[in-house]
Parts: sequence; structure tokens; C-alpha cells
Amino acid sequence: MPKEKAANNRTLTVSEEEALQLRKNLVTLDDIQSVYSFKDLLINADLFTVLDHIPNEIADVIIIDPPYNLTKDFNGITFSARSERDYEAYLRTWFHKVCMKLKPTGSVYLCGDWKCTSALQRVMEEELTILNRITWQREKGRGAKSNWKNAMEDVWFGVKDKNNYYFNVDAVKMKRKVIAPYKVDGKPKDWEETTEGNFRITYPSNFWDDISIPFWSMPENTDHPTQKPEKLYAKFVLASSKEGDVVFDPFMGSGTAPVVAKKLGRHYIGVEINEEYSLWAAKRILMADGDSSIQGYFDGVFWERNSLAVQKKEGHTQNTSPSGAVNLRKRAAQRISAFTDNVPSLFS
Repeated sequence: MPKEKAANNRTLTVSEEEALQLRKNLVTLDDIQSVYSFKDLLINADLFTVLDHIPNEIADVIIIDPPYNLTKDFNGITFSARSERDYEAYLRTWFHKVCMKLKPTGSVYLCGDWKCTSALQRVMEEELTILNRITWQREKGRGAKSNWKNAMEDVWFGVKDKNNYYFNVDAVKMKRKVIAPYKVDGKPKDWEETTEGNFRITYPSNFWDDISIPFWSMPENTDHPTQKPEKLYAKFVLASSKEGDVVFDPFMGSGTAPVVAKKLGRHYIGVEINEEYSLWAAKRILMADGDSSIQGYFDGVFWERNSLAVQKKEGHTQNTSPSGAVNLRKRAAQRISAFTDNVPSLFS
């Protein structure tokens, strides 16, 4: 049963009654061999047992957030830290097979922290051409008295064919406040003057400081220990895919990649071994039917961190209040109650 929480705590929970219905929207290992349409699937199974059943060259984008080289408990399943050599060997047990699911024009985004990033790079270079390393400032992290606070993560961006891949930079531009507005003939140069301040639409770099990790007051938040922000994944999806394309996440967790794909008009395939995480993903997918907004992404641009007040004044935000989140959860519960088994439509 879900824990009782404060009124402003929007962390997603799934009741036992909801779980009975949501399970109908998960594909298990027993189901996978009968699936004929590999689109919009939440697969609750061990990645190693289902990879061979997923068609090759089906995904336009693959987003991978694997266990980092840390000892971490994932809801009863513990991943243990190991030597760098052994961690690299672990990556090779699945990375090359996962890349087989990528289309020739596709892209891969591989997440890691400073301890495992060199291993990720080496393994990725064996299969793909690396085009960049993105570093994002997640801000949250434990302080350290004898070291620097760990508040950054890396994402390796690679493609199968460096001469033929999709990348839409116009879809991932940023809206930033202009600190020193420059004018030509008395008119703003490459920036806009508004009642809320001066803003410039800029091209993104490979250092991202505009993203907060999910926390308890955000509707996307779950109790997953390493949940990635929707805003982070939205940048991957928008830059490297078109509407109707397929996004594949082999370590789905609580469902950020499938949810972002759905909100942005893409198809998704997600694999997750833990049933509770998969149920959270299924509920988030239903909630996305009533709210396609992504916090920090509005009007086709990504806004700076801590700009929510300006966005509200300009009328860009949806479901940002606690009451809005409560209503969203109620609507999701109503959809779950009325939910019928739609998985058979996926089978022959």
C-alpha cells in the first residue's frame, strides 16, 4: 500500500488495486514471443532473456541508463561495485546486442558518472562513432569533507553512421536571460525584450546546467533511486528523432524514456526487470494521456533552471500547482479503474 504523504508531495505511488489493472499493460517473457507489433511496449522482464526477441534495427534512438559501478539496491535487486575491468566486461555482456536494435541512421545516449564514464566510452567506441560527451549538472548530491561534491554526470552521444544520422538542433534550443543586452541602432541584437526580462534563444552546448533531478514536489517523481529527469531525456528525443520514431530503453526503471517518448509523439519500447518500477512506468504512461507537459520545456524551447515564476506569468506551465497534481492523479486513477486489457491487441 502507498505511504501517506504530505499534501505537497507529488511522488507517484501505485495502490494494490491499481497494480491489478496496470499489470495488464505490461508484457512479460511469456508474452514476448507472441508480440507482433513492437511499438509502445513496457516489457517487465530480464533484459538478457528478451533482447533476442526484440527485432534488430527497430529503434531510432536508444537511451541507456545502466547501473553505474556502485553498490546500489534497486528495490531488492542489488548491483555490486566491481573493478573497472570487471565493470567493462559487464557492459560488453549486453551493449553490443542492444546496439543491434538501432537503425543504421540511429543514435545512442549512454549515461554514466565519473567513476564509470571511461569504461562506457571504451565499450561504446567498439560499436559506434562517438560524436560528443554531454555533461549535465544534476546539482543534488552529498557533500564531502575530503573531496569535491559529486554533482555532475556524463552522457555519451554516439551514432552508427557519422555521415548519415538525424539531428535537429532547432528542436533543442534554449531560452536564457540576457545579462548584458547588446543593441544595434537602438534595437535588441539577437534577443527579445519582454515585461519579464530580456531573453535570448541560443544553441545548446555539451554542458547542461538547466536540469534538476526529480524531487518530491514534482509530479514526475517516483521513489526510484536513480530516476532521470524528463527534461534531460526530452533533449535526447527531440534532437535525435522525429514524431512517430521509436525510442528504446533497455534499463527503463520507472519509465522516464517511454513517458517522454509518448509526450513528444514518439513510440517506445522499455525493458525493466523490477515489477514495481514497471508498474510506476505504466501509471506514468496513463498520466501522460492527460498531461503532455515536460517541466522546463515550453513553446518549443528549454528554459533555464529557476525560471518557473517567469513561465507562469507568461502562461506556459501546466499542472504546476499541488491541486493540479492531485487532479492529475485522480484522473489517472479513473483511467486505471476503467482500464481494460489492451495487451491482446499486441499479439497475433
